[in-house]
Amino acid sequence: MSGDWPVSTSMSNPFYAALMLVAFAVAGMSTPASAYEPGEVLIDPVLEERARALSSELRCMVCQNQSINDSNAPLAKDLRLLVRDRLVQGDTDEQVIDFVVERYGEYVLLRPRIAPHTYLLWFGPFIILLLAAGLAVRYLRKRSTDIAAEEGTPLSDEERKRVGQLLGGPD
Repeated sequence: MSGDWPVSTSMSNPFYAALMLVAFAVAGMSTPASAYEPGEVLIDPVLEERARALSSELRCMVCQNQSINDSNAPLAKDLRLLVRDRLVQGDTDEQVIDFVVERYGEYVLLRPRIAPHTYLLWFGPFIILLLAAGLAVRYLRKRSTDIAAEEGTPLSDEERKRVGQLLGGPD
């Protein structure tokens, strides 16, 4: 039975290439599913859009690396409902975020605020990169100085004799 396949899986086969293009196109058009339930969606489309934008900035405390938009955890659902409730009550986006942060801590933010207690988080990678670049420059300068110093030192008579022996020359 081997070799009886009606379609070759070779990349040169036009059918296979077309099939792959269709598969990639379908995969590219798909969007991640959100965890919203119909009862969570607000009637006012403007408020719903604000709620979804705010929910995408808040971390699910159970899943930790997902926004509450993408999480199916019960706590994420509660937070989505809380955000919508606060928006319906007339809170601004900042007031909603401040309320959630006050209640759950700053860890609930997917993008932490720039504040004195988060400077290391925001600027630490750049500081480490600058330190590494400085150490690399220092190492390369020292190395080039050491190489230049070695090149300028003439061989002693004993060293010349040893090199001659190694190269097979006369003693």
